[in-house]
Amino acid sequence: MRALLLSAWRGGWASLLGVTQIRPEVPERPSLDGLEDKWAPRWERNGTYRFGLGERGLSRDEVFSIDTPPPTVSGSLHVGSVFSYTHTDLVARFQRMRGKRVFYPMGWDDNGLPTERRVQNYFGVRCDPSLPYDPGFVAPEPVIKKGARPVISISRRNFVELCGQLTAEDEKGFEALWRRLGLSVDWSLGYTTIGTRAQRVAQLSFLRLLASGEAYQAEAPTLWDVTFQTAVAQAELEDRDHPGAWHRIRFHGADGHPVFIETTRPELLPACVALIAHPDDPRYQGLFGTVVRSPVFGVSVPVLAHHEASPELGAGIAMCCTFGDLTDVRWWRELQLATRAIIGRDGREVAAPPPGLSSPAGRSSYAELAGATVYTARERVVAMLRAAGDLDGEPRPIVRPVKFYEKGDKPLEIVASRQWFIRTVAHADALLRRGQELTWHPAFMRTRYEDWVRGLNGDWLVSRQRFFGVPFPMWYPLDSAGSPRYDAPILPAESSLPVDPSSLAPPGYPETERGKPGGFTGDPDVMDTWATSSLSPQIACGWESDPLLYAETFPMDMRPQGPEIIRTWLFYTVLRAELDSGVLPWRHAAISGWVVDPDRKKMSKSKGNVVTPMSLLEEFGSDAVRYWAACGRPGTDTTFDLGQVRVGRRLAIKVLNASKFVLGIPSPDAAAEVTQPLDLAMLAGLDEVVARATSAMNDFEYTAALEAVERFFWRFCDDYVELVKQRAYSESSEFSGTGAESARLALRTALSVLLRLLAPFLPYVAEEAWSWWHDDSLHVNPWPVPAPVPVPATAVQPQAADLLVLASTVIGAVRKAKSDAKRSMRAPVEVLEVSGDAAQLDAVAAISGDVRAAGNIAALRLLPSEVSVLDIAVVLAKD
Repeated sequence: MRALLLSAWRGGWASLLGVTQIRPEVPERPSLDGLEDKWAPRWERNGTYRFGLGERGLSRDEVFSIDTPPPTVSGSLHVGSVFSYTHTDLVARFQRMRGKRVFYPMGWDDNGLPTERRVQNYFGVRCDPSLPYDPGFVAPEPVIKKGARPVISISRRNFVELCGQLTAEDEKGFEALWRRLGLSVDWSLGYTTIGTRAQRVAQLSFLRLLASGEAYQAEAPTLWDVTFQTAVAQAELEDRDHPGAWHRIRFHGADGHPVFIETTRPELLPACVALIAHPDDPRYQGLFGTVVRSPVFGVSVPVLAHHEASPELGAGIAMCCTFGDLTDVRWWRELQLATRAIIGRDGREVAAPPPGLSSPAGRSSYAELAGATVYTARERVVAMLRAAGDLDGEPRPIVRPVKFYEKGDKPLEIVASRQWFIRTVAHADALLRRGQELTWHPAFMRTRYEDWVRGLNGDWLVSRQRFFGVPFPMWYPLDSAGSPRYDAPILPAESSLPVDPSSLAPPGYPETERGKPGGFTGDPDVMDTWATSSLSPQIACGWESDPLLYAETFPMDMRPQGPEIIRTWLFYTVLRAELDSGVLPWRHAAISGWVVDPDRKKMSKSKGNVVTPMSLLEEFGSDAVRYWAACGRPGTDTTFDLGQVRVGRRLAIKVLNASKFVLGIPSPDAAAEVTQPLDLAMLAGLDEVVARATSAMNDFEYTAALEAVERFFWRFCDDYVELVKQRAYSESSEFSGTGAESARLALRTALSVLLRLLAPFLPYVAEEAWSWWHDDSLHVNPWPVPAPVPVPATAVQPQAADLLVLASTVIGAVRKAKSDAKRSMRAPVEVLEVSGDAAQLDAVAAISGDVRAAGNIAALRLLPSEVSVLDIAVVLAKD
């Protein structure tokens, strides 16, 4: 075995130590304190993580390109962000050490509703697009207490400037936290989703989609948030339980026969356009094709059949209104029904009665609803029904799921509005194929994507009636009456992008003709924030602006993100790459799980259960927090656990102390070789760890890699170092100079390998320990390469790496005997008896010198046994 191990060392392990070394300079008292302040600025100053190190013209295979999630800049980060962004950094650091040029940019998602809401609350302002721009406007002092002063109305342009001012400050705080966490980002590659580069990419992509027919404008029923006064897309919806009541209402048949329906929205009775039942429902066979009259308002509506009507729901016949929910919209389209919209964009019933409501009594009743909120209108309609005798019984309270905008506080309404769409449904099959091509980590996350694609029921609505976003780059001529001609948009030249049509006149028009008959008007809407961030690969990689960079980095290698935005950011990015370039935007999708509190509830700002990360980084150290994050497996929800953070801090401290110990032992001679069985066995075990960790990291299984490395590290410290330190110091006459040199070289070799294996997880402490005996950065050094050890083809001889396990078992038994006897670990052992088969005893004999020295053992007896189970007996010397 010894010959085989020695051959393995000479053939491969020597290369693992083949890095530039200097004379060790170890601090007297190593500490974690101050490592972030020491190393983060040095990494930046030295360009340690700079993409390509200034090289250009790299081949695509030389680069590992990461589509980093641009965090939403609307306040502060929480520990869930630290969790997922650490996962990305683990992969980036590993790939860099594997020899890749890592393209690792950081963007900021700084446009959209969250930013607008933060600016409104922070400064106490409200955007009023009708107001003129005030070039002398000074930002008000931040609001200390809500309602302490009147809200200030400002122009759109002034409001956008405030948004930019506040997000710039927030971005500084975010960057400081990311730097302290140790993210190996190339900060020279930063971008913002509202910046000039992003606006140009977004507008250029939109204009090309418009030219190809993939983008279009339509007047259509739209999901609408009455608080934010904007349309929202299907992917931004969430169901929330909401209290309501069933109302049983009598309609009147032509023969006077009553027809009862049940609804939770009686306030939409004036908007009713049909009653609909399932075509096979025997209760309504005689009514199909007839007309009934609505109570209170006296409007005649048809009774129709549709296969999606549920006989078991309510009375089995439904009131179809324009529009109560998405089912109403679908029936309205498919059955080509009339339109009687009554809910306005402000969430109130409109002033004018809808078409078809013509009777004086009906119009009088409707006048009582005009301008009322939905809640008030509901109460008034119920009172009218009760007075007319058309309410059958009293309302029955229920709690049912209702559609909300994910950031909204009130149920969504459906209103008719003119919006921009990108075709999505027509590409569902192609998008499913792209999902199959993508490698998912973990693999089961692909199901979420496929379920979403298969459930698409409409094209992507990309316009928003907000202010801080990328404008749609177009204008409309106004006819003689001052109405926009939407069928003849005025488009800018691609070379002029980006443009803001609200402040720039179109080609051929002076600014003085804005808003006048015969003049022009700019498109008032902005793009959904996902319409910009879905282009993050194109923005980061220099699409249409830097062909060389684009060739080096696109398609990208990795998209890291959370599971909740598979249906938005991931899906939309796949769609945009498919429409723009006909390719998959990345090769791998790495999905982190959520961070949950001790009650297994997702941590979020809205729930008030978040933990602020900066205080954690300052108290425990960044490496300790990174360790906790790395323990969260891909796609698995992880509890925030301070206990695990403390374990990470203990590991980081042990790395410093173990490094100090190893480097405190005399350096091996230049001609030293690893010759002793225990040393070779330790290196063989380390070889197996390198192989497992490398395989796991290649598969994005960073937790498995950390577990393997950490398990070996503690055995190395607790057992191997204790077993060989006397030999390494040459404190026993039993050990020859060769034995001491073998231990010294094995210790240095193992330390070199372990620091590199730990570098992605504990970058600060690993760099600190490395710097004590090297003059370059650990993070630009190569990842260890496995050097396989041949194993004898015998059934009785233990494998090479098992020698260390065997040694640990024997010395562990000695320690236990001393502990049980409440004796010092240096207490002498009179006799150690080991019973086992021949192979086991041969192995113990090979390491007997180290075992006797470590256990202070006077006599070691090896007793042959027919039983293959090792038996160890310890006789302590008398006090």
